[in-house]
Amino acid sequence: MSFTKRDTLRNIEIEVQKRWQEEKVFETDAPKEGESGEYFSHDNKYFVTFPYPYMNGRLHLGHTYSLSKFAVGYQRLKGKRCLFPFGLHCTGMPIKACADKLRCEMADFGYPPMFPPEDPEKKARGETTTYQWNIMKSLGLVDEEIKKFSDPLYWLGYFPPRAVSDLKTLGAKVDWRRSFITTSVNPYYDSFVRWQFLTLKDRGKIKFGKRYTVFSPLDNQASMDHERASGEGVGPQEFTLIKMKALEPYPEKLKSLAGQSVFLVAATLRPETMYGQTNCWVRPDMKYVAFRVANGDVFVSTMRSALNMAYQEFTKEFGKVNPLFELTGQDLLGLALKAPLSVYDVIYTLPMLTIKDDKCTGVVTSVPSDSPDDYAALRDLQNKAPLRQKYGIKDEMVMPFKPIPIIEIPELGNLSAIAACDLMKVTSQNDRDKLEKAKELTYQKGFYEGKMLVGDYQGEKVQDAKPKVQKQLLDSGGAALYQEPEKTVISRSGDVCVVALCDQWYLDYGDESWKEQTRKVLKGLQTYSDEVRHNFEGTLNWLHEHSCSRSYGLGTLIPWDPQYVIESLSDSTIYMAYYSVAYLLQGGVLNGSVPGPLGIRPEQMTREVWDFVFFGGEVPKTDIPVSALRQLRHEFTYWYPVDLRVSGKDLVQNHLSYFLYNHQAMWPKPERGEKDPVTGLGCLWPVAVRANGHLLLNSEKMSKSTGNFLTMHEAVERFTADGTRLALADAGDTLEDANFVFSMADGGLLRLYTQLEWIKESIATKDTMRNDPPTSYSYLDRMFESQINLTVRQTDQHFQNMMYREAMTTGFHGLQAFRDQYREIATAGDGMNWHLVERFIEVQALLLCPVCPHFAEHVWTLLGKAKSIMHASWPQCGEVDDLLIREAKYLTDVTHEFRVRMKKMTERKGKTLQQSALPEFGIIYVAKQYPKWQQIILSTLKELSREREGKVELPSNNELLEKFRTIEELKPFMKKIMPFVQSLKDGLANKGLEALDLTLRFDEKAAIERHLPYLVRSLELKELWVDSVGSSTDPKIQEECLPGRPYSIFSATPYQTSYTAVMLVNPQKCLPYFTFQSPVYDGDDYNKVIDRVRRANQIPAKAKVKLWRYIKDNRFIPVSDDSTGVVEIGVQSKFSVDKDKKQLFLVECTDGNQPIPVGTHLQYTVTA
Repeated sequence: MSFTKRDTLRNIEIEVQKRWQEEKVFETDAPKEGESGEYFSHDNKYFVTFPYPYMNGRLHLGHTYSLSKFAVGYQRLKGKRCLFPFGLHCTGMPIKACADKLRCEMADFGYPPMFPPEDPEKKARGETTTYQWNIMKSLGLVDEEIKKFSDPLYWLGYFPPRAVSDLKTLGAKVDWRRSFITTSVNPYYDSFVRWQFLTLKDRGKIKFGKRYTVFSPLDNQASMDHERASGEGVGPQEFTLIKMKALEPYPEKLKSLAGQSVFLVAATLRPETMYGQTNCWVRPDMKYVAFRVANGDVFVSTMRSALNMAYQEFTKEFGKVNPLFELTGQDLLGLALKAPLSVYDVIYTLPMLTIKDDKCTGVVTSVPSDSPDDYAALRDLQNKAPLRQKYGIKDEMVMPFKPIPIIEIPELGNLSAIAACDLMKVTSQNDRDKLEKAKELTYQKGFYEGKMLVGDYQGEKVQDAKPKVQKQLLDSGGAALYQEPEKTVISRSGDVCVVALCDQWYLDYGDESWKEQTRKVLKGLQTYSDEVRHNFEGTLNWLHEHSCSRSYGLGTLIPWDPQYVIESLSDSTIYMAYYSVAYLLQGGVLNGSVPGPLGIRPEQMTREVWDFVFFGGEVPKTDIPVSALRQLRHEFTYWYPVDLRVSGKDLVQNHLSYFLYNHQAMWPKPERGEKDPVTGLGCLWPVAVRANGHLLLNSEKMSKSTGNFLTMHEAVERFTADGTRLALADAGDTLEDANFVFSMADGGLLRLYTQLEWIKESIATKDTMRNDPPTSYSYLDRMFESQINLTVRQTDQHFQNMMYREAMTTGFHGLQAFRDQYREIATAGDGMNWHLVERFIEVQALLLCPVCPHFAEHVWTLLGKAKSIMHASWPQCGEVDDLLIREAKYLTDVTHEFRVRMKKMTERKGKTLQQSALPEFGIIYVAKQYPKWQQIILSTLKELSREREGKVELPSNNELLEKFRTIEELKPFMKKIMPFVQSLKDGLANKGLEALDLTLRFDEKAAIERHLPYLVRSLELKELWVDSVGSSTDPKIQEECLPGRPYSIFSATPYQTSYTAVMLVNPQKCLPYFTFQSPVYDGDDYNKVIDRVRRANQIPAKAKVKLWRYIKDNRFIPVSDDSTGVVEIGVQSKFSVDKDKKQLFLVECTDGNQPIPVGTHLQYTVTA
């Protein structure tokens, strides 16, 4: 397999990146003394950041997707001074945990480790042991190097430089001087984070208290990642513990608790659905315990969940469960319960056979309206009397209970579980795979798209109502908060871990005052999507305390309590401010081991110095020169605030919300729209956040375990940098998951290569093209010019809205389609105009520059531009002639329609016509106006229509039909009305109200006639005619031919039968043009005959062809290029044929339009 095309583009990219590095294109400082004016103003800066990735491996394609938001490239072209810095995150447990695992594996299994064989039984159950050593080997590392990774600091020196290299290879427009790694290894960043946390504590944002953590009862301590045999990366998961009160009389097993409050407790992730509870589920053969909680009530659950509750202070003694007695689910069947929020006063305990004992409490509350599992199990019990009899369930405990509509979900209705089960064809509770798909469908759509139908929060979106309903349950005592590990966690001592409440430092994001202030930050934030804004709002509503301390891992020690490390989500909230000064403090070294150009040592960066840099005020007492302090302050005040932060949607609920909180806390004043009365500085809160969905790889989730995974380095090597970037742009921009498809990436790479080759060929052959200035543009030139200008305008709007797929649709794919149309039509005429072709190449390079910068830079060089395209400006948008745009679009549409019609004619019943029967001639009928009855419908629809959010809305079909029935003129056409209306509705989606115009806004017949040479070649015909529909007597043609919808007929015989054969003579010497015979039809104009000459002789488009007639004797054939005896035929001339005599006449615009007999010969000449 040849990789020539890919390698050609990669070599270009390598050369371009070398040039950028040498010219330091992306290094940008705050304005220096003497640099003034609009370009250097604070309003003209653009500061973009991306959440720094974690450095425990190579960057993957998911990082590339978020990173690929191409705002910096676009804003540079718009004249902004752009800064895109990039940090590398090393804080937290994973690196330390991985290093410790390697050390433990060498201690346990030797070096290199000799791991024991897998237990076949465990392997069959899917229980496999993953060793860190093998993970490192999968990265292509050898044993000798893996050994070095047992030191966590080695990771910090290994992966960050490779991340920088990968990003440079991708063409990221980063100022690398400002890059750094986190943790205490970097003394400058460590000092910055210490300053931030001291400030937050002084301002009352950091507090101390108990927080949930994964805990090993056997080890009696928190179980960090490195201390686990399995369950690495697993954290606590919060549930709402629903307390269903048992109603007396109790069954035999519970009679000893008579008079006491007994609760069956169920853990749910969906508290908002509790209105729909119809019963409670237990598994008949599962073991349960009854145990007393701190307030004296009795809970019933599995022993495993009871132990979790004991470590969360549910019991009197921390971590201790003293069961009153054990019982089975069978003992609880038929127990009457009172469930909080349920519309039923009493529900009953029923059997479910699929409950697992390793998750939640073993007690499940049933909501069959929205849970497919619950609906399937309840339906089984209601439909199967023997099943009820087997477990002693009375009919009154089951039969009266129907699913309650509580949530309305688009496409699934208000009983989503029933709809999903029907859709997946679920027949019983044993259809596990089908139920899993049904559950995934209902839960996801329910959370993101559902609206509440009942309760105090009726009408609200589920994601907004959920925390409110949870709070309502907690406040009423009907529920409690309960947590478990997300998955089973086994400590290295072999203990099953629980979730425990432990003392920790935390950021008080639940503080109402801080929430309210953060809502002000959000109010003026550009989010580019209502859904993102709603997600922020929902997060701010439910967000509460967040632990900011860890006893294990890498990072900065909490200044006032150094036994703890600041965790990774907490040291990454305002580091964007550090970017502004990083290059002045660090000497271009990621770990800060070398001082920067100002010569400032880490220990000199005291709290007072940081205060001055980021808060201003009096110059602090320090041995740092005042000029250096002011330079640091100047860099910060120039670049701040952050103009754009780009990230994945999953970070809205944590990092991005913390980002808003901490900016408010650190810079509370001035607020948006205000200025500091002393400094004159504006608000320092973030300006915009752009979130995107996750990235699929070939329509599947990226996963190392399945092999469906691609690193950034691999992507660039396989698809080139620009090929990768183009595929990422085409993958999608919304919050829906985007899809990176290999075949699309390959296709994009080939399109770039093909485009490059065409550009090189065009530049090389430009002398063979016309070079008419704008004042002499042809009709086709003006059409293409308008298309280029329209593309510039549309693509500009798409880039502004950060919709990059649409930007490439117009700015690359669409612009190429316009070029192709221009080239094809021009080739059929007088050729392309280099003046316009050069404009196209220049515009194409500029519009592609944000997405495919290497390609654009190379093309810019081919055009002879001395400066890098990175210093160029967005192309000027000239006038857009709307009528020319409409005509061009019309021409594209009808050409496609004609091709489809010809294909249908040539393929009848699956058989291809014989060559002799293939169509060579065509006639196109056009209509200037609609029939009267259709005009009435169009006018009526326009009256009834309304525009909303750019879309045209019409009344329902029933309403329209009732309206039309009242119009007398329409009664004979009732059967035709709705099909016609439907065809108009299809047009409304693309054209808007224009689809309801009574006539086209341009001359349809003239448009087709203007481009007949192109249509003839495109459709591979000999001749093509255009006529008005009125000249046809065929009822079908008269009915189906409408304005904008021409009717075409293609056949093997000519439509025009009046013609004569003429000899066309070329008298020029030494030219490859000869005498040939051609038909001339009645009604032919000058251009039609010229086109036949061009086609017959394959005359280049740039060459000029003239037509001559003989004066003395029209049968005389000259033998030289002497022009005596001939006269040039005017371009406005037409030909007529005497059908009977087969004689040809010329009708010129001069001589009073008297027909001039031509005879049997004409002469043509060709000049370059």
